[in-house]
Order: sequence, then C-alpha cells, then structure tokens
Amino acid sequence: MNGNYVPLYRKYRPQTLEALVGQEHIKKTLTSAIELGKISHAYLFTGPRGTGKTSTARILAKSLNCKNGPTVHPCGECESCKDITNSIPIDVIEIDAASNRKVEDAQNILEKIQYVPINGKYKIYIIDEVHMLSTHAFNALLKTLEEPPENVIFILATTEVHKVLDTIKSRCQRYDFKRITTSDIIKHLRYISDQEKIKISDDALSVIANNSAGGMRDSISLLDQLSILGETREISAEDVNSILGRISFDVLFELTNSIISSNPGDGIKIINDIYNSGNEPLQILINLSEYFKNMLVAKTCSRKLLPDLTGLNETKIDKILTQAKELETQQIVFLTERTSYYIKEVKLAVNQHLWLEVGIIDLSNMAENSTLLDLQNRISALESGEGVSKVNRPPSVVTRPAPTQPATTEKTVNKPEIDKSQSDNEFTPPPISKKADGKDILSLWQDLLANISSTPTQAMLKLATPVQISTEGIVITFKNERFVSQINDSNKKQIIQNAAKKLFEGAEVSVTIKSSSEAESLTTTQPTAPADKQIEGKQESEKIEEPKTTDVKIKETHPKKQSDNLKKNETDQEKMILDLFDGKYVE
Repeated sequence: MNGNYVPLYRKYRPQTLEALVGQEHIKKTLTSAIELGKISHAYLFTGPRGTGKTSTARILAKSLNCKNGPTVHPCGECESCKDITNSIPIDVIEIDAASNRKVEDAQNILEKIQYVPINGKYKIYIIDEVHMLSTHAFNALLKTLEEPPENVIFILATTEVHKVLDTIKSRCQRYDFKRITTSDIIKHLRYISDQEKIKISDDALSVIANNSAGGMRDSISLLDQLSILGETREISAEDVNSILGRISFDVLFELTNSIISSNPGDGIKIINDIYNSGNEPLQILINLSEYFKNMLVAKTCSRKLLPDLTGLNETKIDKILTQAKELETQQIVFLTERTSYYIKEVKLAVNQHLWLEVGIIDLSNMAENSTLLDLQNRISALESGEGVSKVNRPPSVVTRPAPTQPATTEKTVNKPEIDKSQSDNEFTPPPISKKADGKDILSLWQDLLANISSTPTQAMLKLATPVQISTEGIVITFKNERFVSQINDSNKKQIIQNAAKKLFEGAEVSVTIKSSSEAESLTTTQPTAPADKQIEGKQESEKIEEPKTTDVKIKETHPKKQSDNLKKNETDQEKMILDLFDGKYVE
C-alpha cells in the first residue's frame, strides 16, 4: 500500500481564486475586496455540497495571511501558506460544527480568540456545516460575531442556510455558491485525466458530470475510483454506469421501444435481465423516469440545446428523437407521470419486483391507449355539459342522423343561429348534448370504477371501453385480447361483480368481458325513457328545450355515397364517437 497516496479531490483542490472552477461572481467580489482592503469580520458561504465553499474559505484565509498579503496571488511558499495547505491549526482553525455543536464548544472558541495570531495577520475560524450548531451555541457566538476583536475573522459554511439564525446571517457578508455547470465539470475532469494519464472517453466524463448534481468534489472522487480501470484501457460510459448502478442508455432505449410498441412481454424480459444483474426495482424506475424526461426535452426543445439539457451525445440524441416522433407530447408526459406513480408504489411495496412488472405492463398499454383516454375525457366533458369551448373537438364532426332523402332533394332542418361570416365559411356547429343526469353510460362507468376495491383492477379497467351498463347486464370491451383473458381467468371479474352490486343497490348483474372485435355488433346501451314517453307516429310526448332556431334549407347530394367513402378510413376512436352520439359523418 502506498502511504503517500493523495486522493484526487485533495490533490487538485484550488489554491487561488483564479483556479476556482465556476463561481465567477464570487471570485470577482472577493478579488475586489482583497485588492481594496475591504475585509469583513464575518463571511457566510452557502450552497450545495462540493461547490467550493470550504476551498474558497481556505483560499481567502491564505490570501489574507500570506506574507505578501492581503493579496489575490498568495505565494504558497511562506510558513502561513504552508500551514493552511497542510491544514495545520495555528492561525487558521477549521471546526466541524456537526461534532462541536454544544455551547461549551462555542465558549472554548471564545476563550481562544483573545490570543493574537502567530504567523499571519489574522486569526481565522472556518466553521463548516455551521447550521448544525445548537441555538445556545449560536447565541454564545452572537456577541463575538457582532463585535469581534480586530484581528479575528469568522468564515461560516453551510449547505442549509435556512437553519442558520437570522441574527447570525445579518452579521455576515453572504455569498451564495451555485451548482457548477456540466460543461465546466467535464472540462476540469478532462484536465485532471490528462494530468494523471487516465484513459477515459468523453461520454464517460459526461455521465460522471451529470451524476454529480453540480458538485465538483463528487465528480473528482468518482473519477479517482474509476482511474484504476484507466491504467490498461479506456474507461467507457458503461463502466461508469456499472459503478453507479445505473442502467445504460442502450438498455433503456430497448425498454422504451417495448413500451412504445405495446409489447409488455419484451419489456418484462428486459427488466428481469436488469434486475438479475443487480439493479433494484426502484433504481430501474428512476432511470426510466429520467429517460422519459430526456425524451420530453427532445420532443419540445431546440436541437442545439439538447446536448446541454440532456447530457447526451449526438448519436444518442438522434435515437431518442426517433422515439419521440412516435408519441405525442401529452403521451410522454402521461408515461412520466405513471412512472412516478409506480416509483411511489415500489417504495411502499413488500414485493417490489412484482410492482415493477405491473408498472411495465401498465406503461406498455398506456402508450397505445393514452390518446384514446384523452378522447374519452373530452367526450365525458361534452356529455356533462361543460361546453365544446373547454375541450378540443374531435377530428371529425359528428351530427345526429337525418332521415334518408333522395338525391338532390331539399329538406328543412333546425340549426342554431350563426353569423353570416361563419356561414360563408361553411361553418358546421358542434353537436348539442343534453346535460348529464347521472344515468348516461359514461356517468355509470365512472361510478362503477369508483366502486372497484382493487387498485390493479381499477387501473386495468381504465383501459377498457364500456358498451352496456344497466341492471340487465354489464358489457366491457378491451382492444387488447390479453386483458380479456386476464380478467376472465382471475378474481378480477368477481371484483367487478361486487362493484356492480354497490352500483345497483344489491342487484345481481351479469358481467361480460369481450374484445373489441367480439363486440362490434353491440351498440352502446343507456337507460331508456318509460314507455309512456315514446314517440307515437309523428307526435312527440317528450320535448327537449333547444336554442332559438332558424329554418335553413340544405341541399344534399348522394349522402349515402359520402358516408360510405368516409367509413373506409374510419378509426376505432371515431367508431366510438359515432356509437356514443348515434351519429354519422358529414362534410
């Protein structure tokens, strides 16, 4: 063992303000203060860990106590500079507040500050993690901080400035240290690697920098740990991910592909391989969440900003952009939200691996059906009477069917009044829906879901489409036949049966689970009006209040032919809208 080995973060600790990485605003201010001789008796350095607070405190102490000082260029050769570099507590005393937080420790400091400095001009106290001091210890220091002896300077450093008493903060000059940018960290790591002859790729340095959360010390420590591998070969990004327990980009790319293509089988295989290699379920989901975040950034931001925002190289950006083009922005947001939900579930679960698999299956089906769910929400808003202006209109305009008329014949229909400017542009008003009374199928569907006691069953049913909900029976369809068999072959069907009993006040209701193809012949069934309110001949016994109308003559030419042409390109979502509104296409 080499007893003279010095860790890299200590070996490359900055010794002058110029060598400090980042923190330009602090370097400029302290340089001006030293050059002008405006030295305060107390400083408060605050900011995230590893951003240079303690290093700056030592540099300031060295600049003030150097034999040539105060100077922004301490010589590093005089006895005072060497004492500070070697952490010898003579005139510069470093105190860890975490282990010296009692009032007796503060009183001990107060007793010693009366002694004059030996080698330098000032006696400087650097108190690290000062927020750890007790209230009594703070109060003991308060009077001294307010009126310290002429040759005493306090430099307080903390990562949690909100825990420092306001009376202490008001007596100090405060300097806020920012997180060091990723580009600055990479540049400094490359400099150290070249000096130490460490073979490491740029991608690996980028992974190190992105993992450090803006802290230089953590980055250098990780590079030091990896330096052993760089003796014989180049350190790759995969090596860094292995050390950190992170999943590589390529594996996450394949996992995301299985989710986008709604292939949960491949997704389960991939996560099991990751799990067996030593990664925990929580870490897998966190990495996946970060990947979705990068995909969302790639989808919404300018290409030239992506390297800085995501930390990915051009090749990886091209791959993630390819995936982003296959999804809508709201779909990526939805996948990110669901991943966050399963992160919370995994943290609380006894069987974390089980919930990981459930999450991947759920995400695989959400990618396919999230646009459909969005459409269902919009339809629900329309049915509840919230108005078309609050939701996006579906791509095709749906109207109630009119009686079949011969070609080129004229008929009179009622339409809401519209402006001439709108009629000139062939404006077609949206359909007018009755306000929901709680008995329509969408309201009953929401009530049924609310009665589901099992969270996994409820989540699965959110991917379903209700076809019939009444005391005569409940028919539910899935686009994916795999879910049909899962419900029919498990206790989930009984859970739905129990929910139906609650919905219909104890009545026994049969529950049928079908695939969408099996249910094509079925139509949406809603509660019907009593027999005495049915239409007899041309007389209507139930009237719906309509807005003020004007008779408008419309000439139709071959409506059946137009409808037939449109049906050829009809999608599942459009079929659902037509079924709900009992409507047809119009141009």
